[in-house]
Amino acid sequence: MSGELSVLGACPLDCPDGCSWVVTVEDGRAVKLRGNPDHPYTRGALCVKVNRYLEHTRAADRILHPLRRTGPKGSGRFERISWEEALDEISARLRNIVEEHGGAAIWPYQGTGSLGYLQGCEGVAGRRFWNVLGASKHWLNICSAAGSTGLSLTNGTPGGMDPENFALSRLILLWGTNTLTSGHHLWKFVQDAKANGAHVVAIDPIRTRTADQADQHLAIRPGTDAALALGLLNVVLAEGAQDEEFLAAHTQGWESFREEILRFPVERVAEITGIPAADVHSLGMRLAHTRPTAIRATMGIQRHEGGGTAMRTIAAIPGVTGDWRHPGGGVAYSTSGHVHVNIDTRDDLLAEPVRTLTMTRLASELDSVRCLWVYGANPVGSTSDTGAIRRELAREDLFTVVMEHFPTDTVDYADIVLPATMQTEHADLHAGYGHLYLQWNEPAVEPPGECLSTTETFRRLARHMGLTEPSLYDSDLELAEQLLTSGHPSLEGVTLDRLRKEGWMRLNYPRPFAPFAEGFPTPSGRLRFPPPGRAYVAPRSVREAGRSPYPLTLITPASHVFLNTTFGNNPELRRRAKEPVVLVNPADAAERGLVSGQRVRVHNAGGEFLADVEVSDRVARGVVASPKGRWPKLSPGGANPNAVVEERDADLGRGAVYHDNLVELSPCAGS
Repeated sequence: MSGELSVLGACPLDCPDGCSWVVTVEDGRAVKLRGNPDHPYTRGALCVKVNRYLEHTRAADRILHPLRRTGPKGSGRFERISWEEALDEISARLRNIVEEHGGAAIWPYQGTGSLGYLQGCEGVAGRRFWNVLGASKHWLNICSAAGSTGLSLTNGTPGGMDPENFALSRLILLWGTNTLTSGHHLWKFVQDAKANGAHVVAIDPIRTRTADQADQHLAIRPGTDAALALGLLNVVLAEGAQDEEFLAAHTQGWESFREEILRFPVERVAEITGIPAADVHSLGMRLAHTRPTAIRATMGIQRHEGGGTAMRTIAAIPGVTGDWRHPGGGVAYSTSGHVHVNIDTRDDLLAEPVRTLTMTRLASELDSVRCLWVYGANPVGSTSDTGAIRRELAREDLFTVVMEHFPTDTVDYADIVLPATMQTEHADLHAGYGHLYLQWNEPAVEPPGECLSTTETFRRLARHMGLTEPSLYDSDLELAEQLLTSGHPSLEGVTLDRLRKEGWMRLNYPRPFAPFAEGFPTPSGRLRFPPPGRAYVAPRSVREAGRSPYPLTLITPASHVFLNTTFGNNPELRRRAKEPVVLVNPADAAERGLVSGQRVRVHNAGGEFLADVEVSDRVARGVVASPKGRWPKLSPGGANPNAVVEERDADLGRGAVYHDNLVELSPCAGS
């Protein structure tokens, strides 16, 4: 075909798989998108969501020009303006805010809409600019902070085993993770292990599509994962199967942790977790006598009040069993701890230290802010306590700028909207947090309308404001080169030229990779077991069970067709998702006189959302589940599950508590 070429790139979305892709371009137009068949982890496949990405870039509701608000905040009424007008107004407002209130009155609120090191939350986009202005820092804690902190306390890093090594495992625990929905490329390696006789167990409050494919499903009570970990280790100790050599050589705090394990016999753990004692014991026996054992735990497991401790204690399991010494053994949470690029945000540009504002505390921390700049995020759709966020965003003294692709609920509150490029239209550098590859995304097509990349937007704004700091004007290729200059051995041989030609490169780690076989990146070089009394923290939903007027624990798992709120406006994916549902156990439904298809209010003291009942034994009694990812304004009643999520912190890292909420279900009038 005339004018056809293939352009190598990478998926930018918040998923561990970080896929490598190939865009086919014909006469300047992207006509086909497929997974890169040469990439060892992607293996030619994309997910049901990203398969529609090219369609998404051409959607009728895409924002293509700068906009200025013309109606009340929240109305979503705008007029088209030029980039010059937009930059004029933004520059004037930013100068006034800095002069009257100081730079700390500016909150650059960045989310995980893109994980790129150039354009997205992982790297440098805008941070140098904000440092020159003295803006507040932004703590991006919404996704994985509790678990990462817990893992770091145990291992010294959130990095763990290479997920490709699951193919070598003999026992696989898919713990609080729905692999076939949220990172399905791992399943190929799980299948390889199963073909070699591995036993696969899904530990999840919901019987997910992944649990259907596992050899065994354990329906755990939400937030009690650390108790189960201790119960399994109790069986390991009873069997005398702990690895004494590894414990002596590579761990610290073992004697006190051993006493903690003994406080969690199987019968007590069964009572805490809701898992039958026989099942806890039989899995403990498998764990005691199966090497190597691999544990896959992703972000859902740590979104409750004890979430950081849960990951801290789960990470201790291979320290007791010695699985870290074996390829195919250990814990895989996020491989990001093994990526050592040079993220130089130039904190030296700050005139003085500034405060840090917390992503999950948007509603309560916004009152002292005069400019909110949102990019790669849709907090009205994705962040806790939606009602309180809306009230703050409606303030007339708050100047809000949103860089976006589509008219989200957050855009509706903006004073200025800036049109942003999508992944096929800009350059970026990526590393998946579920594998060990760096990837380059080459722009395949020109941006539509007047869309600009994040890096170019900040370059133009800096120029418009007359800022003279040279690093504010570094090109994308210069920024990418800087990222690769950390000098870490994992980057040996990795160059930008090679990445641009080949599309991806594996970080310089051995195959197979057993990261902690000879020690840990802690000050002592040893794994640190949780101290006494800190191995299990009960979530609020467990502590208040039977005493709260809201008796049901709500969890909000990932949708199979949306990724957070990305694709929440895609007509075909919305059609596949159908109406919002809440899964209800038959016993809980019968108590309330509820039947499948009935519309209910899911509510607590904080708010409510509407959903249709699906009576199902996929959830245990006392647990209800409603998938996340819907735009509130495209949902019945104008709200999604975040309306009932409190703005409070997990035990570590100030993580979010999306799976630690008590609710009640009530029929809607006339349903």
